[in-house]
Amino acid sequence: MADPEPPSYIDYESFLDPSFSAVSFANSLVLATNNPSDTPLDLTTPLSRVLFDVQEIDTHIHNLTTTSALPLLTYTSEDRDASQRIVKEIEAQVASLTEGYERLEKEVLLRWEAAEEVRLVTERLWRTVKIGRSTGRCLLLGRQLEVQIAEVGGLGAGGSGKKEDHRAMVRASNTLLNLRQIFSASGEGGEGEGLDKVNVLTTLKNDLINPSERDIRTKAQQIIREFSLSSLSITSGAATTTSTNSSSLQQQQTSAMATPSTYVQTEDTKSRTTSAFLTLYLLSSIPTAASSKDGSEPDAFQPDLLIAALQAYLQTSLTSSLAALARALGSLPTLDRALLEVSARCQNIVALEALLESTKPPPHPLLSPGSPNQRAPPPNLLAPLLRSLDTTSLPSHFWRSLASSLAPRVMDVLNKGGAAARTLRTNRDRIRDGIRECVVRGSQAPSGAAGGGGGGGAVARKDGAAAGWEREVGVMVGAVVGTIGR
Repeated sequence: MADPEPPSYIDYESFLDPSFSAVSFANSLVLATNNPSDTPLDLTTPLSRVLFDVQEIDTHIHNLTTTSALPLLTYTSEDRDASQRIVKEIEAQVASLTEGYERLEKEVLLRWEAAEEVRLVTERLWRTVKIGRSTGRCLLLGRQLEVQIAEVGGLGAGGSGKKEDHRAMVRASNTLLNLRQIFSASGEGGEGEGLDKVNVLTTLKNDLINPSERDIRTKAQQIIREFSLSSLSITSGAATTTSTNSSSLQQQQTSAMATPSTYVQTEDTKSRTTSAFLTLYLLSSIPTAASSKDGSEPDAFQPDLLIAALQAYLQTSLTSSLAALARALGSLPTLDRALLEVSARCQNIVALEALLESTKPPPHPLLSPGSPNQRAPPPNLLAPLLRSLDTTSLPSHFWRSLASSLAPRVMDVLNKGGAAARTLRTNRDRIRDGIRECVVRGSQAPSGAAGGGGGGGAVARKDGAAAGWEREVGVMVGAVVGTIGR
């Protein structure tokens, strides 16, 4: 190697410092050779200093290059030879890797592409088979539903003229739930995936499933509206009076109460009504997380269709009884017939309560035992209705609701004055006895009403005695006689 470098006045460390700034260096030279207050500044001296330093550095670089030329050339040659050897080795390895990749592509990638294509074809075929199987099941259930609808009889606008099989309504409801379950499982991997794109199933839903569900629901609601098991017979005069002043539904109920039922008719009525209960229970809507209040989990299942139909029946009985009593209080000779009619309606409610109490909820296909919306099934179909009405007894609810609506009607008759008001005041004792007898008589279950028509056996009422209805008697008497005595 060359001899050690001669000492130099140039501060190479400053120039080699990574933080070196040419501007700062030039400024320091100017300030070192000039007075900052002088105007103008003399830049000749610092410029000569810089040019001298540059020339000195250039000379130093030239000397170093000249002195170390041979070692530099030797090092460069050795470095080039080593690089060529490395390139040759790398080229050999690259060629080996290329050959391996080509062999891998031929033995693996090409086969994988062919297998992937087969997988896609197989997956599409599997989806096609799955949709075909689900479509076939829906069509089979649709045919089964069509047969069951024909067995029910009397559905639709014109009816079928065949004998009615009310139990077919329950079978049809289960078929509808099976179809609903298939169509609702439309998520990825579900049984109903892709069925919304099948035209024949769209036609099946629009032409058969939806109309059938609507007809069955309407039929079940009609059976409940026409329910009557009262053993009290109403004379044709009372029936005529009621029919001329009430709606067609009230006419049907009054006509049904006009003729006492035989044992066979009673059992048939209970069986038909039980089928209607089960049908509406099954067809009731299933709550979902989207319909819940907080959206976290679905609410508990409530048979909304059944509850709505039963509440409508109770409301119709209340409206009819209120209208009959209001008319009778304005024309006292018809009071006995009106009280008999009210007793008959309450007897129907007693029979309805006993039938609901003896009917257990059927197994619901869409409510698994561990589902969040089926936490604890009710012991019978009466419990959800009592919970919705916030009462413990349907007859008690009937009498108390009737009494709360009857007091204003009595007050209207008294405010009008005339013969009707005088007659009410002079016959208070007779009205009191008649109302008491009406409540006691109406709160007793009609003969043959105990037990369900296939709903799980008879359930005897413990509060059927006359002494159990003293509060209701007092409420009704107070609503009428108490208002008269004011």
